[in-house]
Amino acid sequence: MIAKGKQRTEKEVTLIPPNRPSSILGCWVINHTHSAKKTGSSIEVSGKFDVNVWYSHHDHSKTSVFTETVTYKDVIRLRYRDEPSSSKEEIRVEVLQQPNCTEAIISDCKEKFLIKVERELVAEVIGETKVMITVHPNDFEEEWSFDESSHHQSHSNEGGSRVGKDNSQF
Repeated sequence: MIAKGKQRTEKEVTLIPPNRPSSILGCWVINHTHSAKKTGSSIEVSGKFDVNVWYSHHDHSKTSVFTETVTYKDVIRLRYRDEPSSSKEEIRVEVLQQPNCTEAIISDCKEKFLIKVERELVAEVIGETKVMITVHPNDFEEEWSFDESSHHQSHSNEGGSRVGKDNSQF
């Protein structure tokens, strides 16, 4: 991974239902989709989701569900660990928090819904890079520690066949 970025967004969405709302009975966000592209040193994520508001109207005598598709564009700034050494790059965007309604109220004019929606995305750029490796001289040997239970000694098992060092599995 040569670059990574993360962004949490909370935005207010204004929706206008066909009937003058009396109260909001519920609000949920579904059907989130997104795509991403790299633009300079950031990732631009274009997405959409449906906001569903269950509400009462006509002085609390009827209920309806109002649905509207909301689109968005998020720009996620990247922090580079290393500059790429080739033009082959893969962009990955992971949704840490799906779009979610955190607040739903009726506007002061009593004709609109004001919905706060939060989401959190993380973007990664994967590509080729140069790596520096330190080479130690031949006389350097790493110490190995052995657990006494890991020694393979010949012993009999229940089937009577011999399991020894030559056919043991690691």
